[in-house]
Amino acid sequence: MNPSITLATTRRILAQLRHDHRTLGLLVGVPALLMVLLRYVLDQPGLFDRVGPLLLGVFPFVIMFVVTSVATLRERTGGTLERLMTMPLGKLDLLLGYALAFGLVALVQVGAVLAISLTWLGLDLRGPVAALVVVAVLDALLGMALGLLASAFARTEFQAVQFMPAFVLPQVLLCGLIVPRDQMAGWLEAISHVLPLSYAISAMQELTREPAVTATLTRDITIIAACTLLSLLLGAATLRRRTP
Repeated sequence: MNPSITLATTRRILAQLRHDHRTLGLLVGVPALLMVLLRYVLDQPGLFDRVGPLLLGVFPFVIMFVVTSVATLRERTGGTLERLMTMPLGKLDLLLGYALAFGLVALVQVGAVLAISLTWLGLDLRGPVAALVVVAVLDALLGMALGLLASAFARTEFQAVQFMPAFVLPQVLLCGLIVPRDQMAGWLEAISHVLPLSYAISAMQELTREPAVTATLTRDITIIAACTLLSLLLGAATLRRRTP
């Protein structure tokens, strides 16, 4: 690993994003708009305070998955990745460069959504804001890592988006967002225990109930971080110079 090469990769990705206004709009503007819509859909007292933080964990995960899977595949099909791999650029440098770049974007994304939610939308969060930011950014990095992994199996950008139902939707359905996990059938609950998004929702639920950092919250954050690292390692193992 070479820190200068990693940072150069981060700067390149950030420069590309800065000139891609539609992607920036998707990354920052869409989650904020969805939270505004959610606030006025959930007009019952206290309902937005319970559901809003949960979706702050889901939005970064889903959006980063879509953006990263398409962006990585575009670099493969366009030959950019092949040219980069002829230089002294290791897989770890490339993946950490992506992680740093999208981690910074995730901070902006979460910061913008959280600022709107806590001020204009009146979100009442019992837990520490810093912990919520940590969980949301980790969710974004997890979505990025899974997006890198999914892009290895796609030949076109359309196919990369098609992998979203396989990688994302089962986690959304089984994470406890719609139905509490302990109320699911036993085999569904068992599956939910190995899905990282389940622990993101658990962490957000803990933040809506407890004013301090609890052992459950610490456990959930640790599991999310470990799943993110594992996904990055799997992404490195499947990283190829170009799509077949």
